[in-house]
Amino acid sequence: MIQIVIADDHPLLREGLRRILEFEKGIEVVAEVGDGQGAINIARKMKFDILLMDLNMPGVNGLEAGRVIRREYPNIGILVLTVDDSDEKILQVLQIGVAGYLLKDVDSKTLVQSIRKVFSGEPILSPAVTGKLMEQLSNPTPLRDNCGLSDREMEILHYVVQGSSNREIGTSLFISEKTVKNHLSSIYRKLSVDDRTQAALKAVKLKFFVLD
Repeated sequence: MIQIVIADDHPLLREGLRRILEFEKGIEVVAEVGDGQGAINIARKMKFDILLMDLNMPGVNGLEAGRVIRREYPNIGILVLTVDDSDEKILQVLQIGVAGYLLKDVDSKTLVQSIRKVFSGEPILSPAVTGKLMEQLSNPTPLRDNCGLSDREMEILHYVVQGSSNREIGTSLFISEKTVKNHLSSIYRKLSVDDRTQAALKAVKLKFFVLD
């Protein structure tokens, strides 16, 4: 059972999300809160799997709450659901290592699929957010210093930035998912990051790629 906490300051939206999710097999909404401090408090009181959270909330906002929860409870998957698609906010949120970033115009089917993917360990980015990352990579000059990454690791990192899953990367490169995971572990170590989201963000900041 995937246990979910909803954090949003709009009661009607929380109710709508609960109604969507309560009909899904294997998904249970265990709590609702209206601000970031409430999300932090509930994380400290009970165990759950996924925090479905807005960013723009009164008091402690979603970004601040996300930082605290990621630090104290790294096993909780944070799936951001927001209207804010600004470049700055996207990069700030990805930097703290959230599991996914969706915009509120997402359809219910995609939302449910995203929750299940986050629960299984796959990162989720909406097409609009992925597009923002691609824009960051559109014009930079590649750096000679690639942090010691091999050609294969750079290839895999490129797929990670594009939002590909381990399975998709393996299929594209004709290697096993296990091999992909081994390469990712090496990439994380060389980039001094903890997960694929932070790796993608660092690749953007270091301007590793030029996209056609």
